[in-house]
Amino acid sequence: MSDPVDKESPPKDAVTWRSRGYLPHLERHGATYFVTFRLADALPHRVLEEFRAERAALLAKAQAQGVLSGEEQARLDLLVSQRIQAYLDAGKGACCLRQPGVAEIMAESLRYFAGSRYVLLGWCIMPNHVHVVLEPLPPATLSTILHTWKSFTSNRIGRLLGYKGALWEQEYYDHLIRDEQALWRILTYVSQNPLKANLKDWPWVEILVPQDDLL
Repeated sequence: MSDPVDKESPPKDAVTWRSRGYLPHLERHGATYFVTFRLADALPHRVLEEFRAERAALLAKAQAQGVLSGEEQARLDLLVSQRIQAYLDAGKGACCLRQPGVAEIMAESLRYFAGSRYVLLGWCIMPNHVHVVLEPLPPATLSTILHTWKSFTSNRIGRLLGYKGALWEQEYYDHLIRDEQALWRILTYVSQNPLKANLKDWPWVEILVPQDDLL
C-alpha cells in the first residue's frame, strides 16, 4: 500500500488553502480534522446542486438585508451540511459499505498507516459514507491521506464486487477542529451517527479516546 506523501514538511503553523472541485480546503500543519467522504452514488449531483442553489438563495437574501457576518455565514453553511448529512443517513445509493467484507476493507485502510502517517482519533463507516477524525503527521498531508484511502479501497472493493466504475465521489468535506471542546463534540457525533441513522448494533465505529471523555 503506497502513499504519495510530500517530500518536505510544511513550516509549523503554516496554513495552506487548496481548491479542488467545488470545495475549498484549509490545511494547517499540526491540525486535527473531521473528514467525511462518500460513495459516488450516495448523493446525486442533482440533489447536491439543489442544496447549493438553496444556500445561494439564502445567502443572497441575507446580504440584501445587510452585511452578513462570518458567524451567520458559518451557520448557513452548517444548515446545508446538516441537510446533506441527513440525506446520506437516509441510506441513498447502493450502500456497498453495508456489506461486512467491504466495510472490513475500509476499516483496514483507515488503520493501516495510523501512527505513522496520521494520528487516528475516531472513525465510523456508514453504508454510503465514512467519517474520520485524524491528525496528519508530516510529511503526509490531508489530501494525500485521502487519496491513499480512496485509491486502495477502490481497487480492493472493485475486485471484491466485480465493479469497474468510480467508487468514491471525488470531493470530500473537511472541517478544521480548532479546540478541545469541538473535538469531543465531533467524536460524540461520530460515535452516535449509526444510532441516529437507525443502524442498531452497528460494528463499524471506533473511538480511540476514552469513552468517558465524550460529551
